Amino acid sequence: MGDTTRKLASVILAAGKGTRMKSDLAKVLHPLCGKPMLHYPIALARAIGSKRIVPVVGHQAEEIQRLFSDDDLTFALQREQLGTAHAVLQAKAALHDFVGDVVILCGDVPLLLPSTVESLVDHHRSHNAAITVVTTFRADPGSYGRVIRGEGDTVVKIVEARDATEKEKEINEINTGIYCAERKFLFESLDQIGNENSQGEYYLTDIFEIAGRENRNALPFVVDDSVEAMGINTVSELQQANEIMKKRGDGQI
Repeated sequence: MGDTTRKLASVILAAGKGTRMKSDLAKVLHPLCGKPMLHYPIALARAIGSKRIVPVVGHQAEEIQRLFSDDDLTFALQREQLGTAHAVLQAKAALHDFVGDVVILCGDVPLLLPSTVESLVDHHRSHNAAITVVTTFRADPGSYGRVIRGEGDTVVKIVEARDATEKEKEINEINTGIYCAERKFLFESLDQIGNENSQGEYYLTDIFEIAGRENRNALPFVVDDSVEAMGINTVSELQQANEIMKKRGDGQI
């Protein structure tokens, strides 16, 4: 078992516009089983016992803050969408004095279960990891980032699909965008990340190469049910998530 005395915080990435939703509404505000999509990762963060919950907002930030004006939330603003590392970095001030582990959740991944994230945290702590990423296997990995493993099943690299070589594209273990990281290591590493890639963005995934350079433990945590890690990017995916949630009977966590 991991160290259960360590505190936990959650950062929820919720700044995106969601252009593929074909709507003016911010992606995380689209309704899912009668609640805005963002409700579910916030409820999950509470369910796993997060001492601090930091949604990182951008597009329609004021409306999101109005709808989720709960006392236990500390909002961080990402004025420009410059990548996932940049997004998480916006939470640094809110967690500057926090000691413990930080779970990074996505505002558009609403089907993730608290039990899965609790297992992630336990795996992370019991292996004394600096960072752990939730992965899953897909027959068609498509546009998802590929997980490159090294010795002892550590994660040495995560490469975005658009930056991957043909050989790397054959890998079917994908990055879900869900992480658990030690707070000090997380923010010290984020300060080192550059944007030398095809998108000119600051990728959070570059943290795995930093962990390797520092001889820190960087691990995968495999989720067997890839549905849990499904990201909602289109109206059809939102409809699919609605059906899955209704069948599971967990319209509210």
